[in-house]
Amino acid sequence: MQRLAHLVHESLAQPLDVERLRVLKREAARAIVTRDDKILLLYTERYDDFSFPGGGIDPGESPEAGLHRELHEETGANQIEIVSHFGYVTEYAPTFKADWDVMYQTSHWFSCEIGHTLGETRFEDYEVANGMSAAWVSLEDALTHNRSVIQRRPSKMGISIHRETLVLERVAEALMESPQVPA
Repeated sequence: MQRLAHLVHESLAQPLDVERLRVLKREAARAIVTRDDKILLLYTERYDDFSFPGGGIDPGESPEAGLHRELHEETGANQIEIVSHFGYVTEYAPTFKADWDVMYQTSHWFSCEIGHTLGETRFEDYEVANGMSAAWVSLEDALTHNRSVIQRRPSKMGISIHRETLVLERVAEALMESPQVPA
């Protein structure tokens, strides 16, 4: 498994003394799905950004099982086949859960293939409220858009945009080396 990056959110005090903090550990799985010259991403209206479909892994669930569930819920994808583990990112980020000071998250990205049509999504209430929708977009358009949001730093900018953009860049690099699905 290849670690793509280790990130510490800019809002956290540096250096981060994790020995003195109550750290919530979370694992997530995210999908890289490409087709022709497009990539399947989620657009979130509230944050005006593109991100990979996927999310938190439930207790007792493998990253692969969590990815199947999340990809189906968020995009309506069926006939999901995990091709390979692309890499992972570790990060410290703020958390709004009262019992914890900081969250340590490991996000795994998997290259996937899916059936040709997307079915009905089953977004959670907060995802609906945030205006989340699945979209096939060009990788370059998604990168240009997210980089523009990061540069402008609007007050509504989400905390995950740096992680998502970094992985979009790694996917673009992998596709330049080999135009197949990133492995």
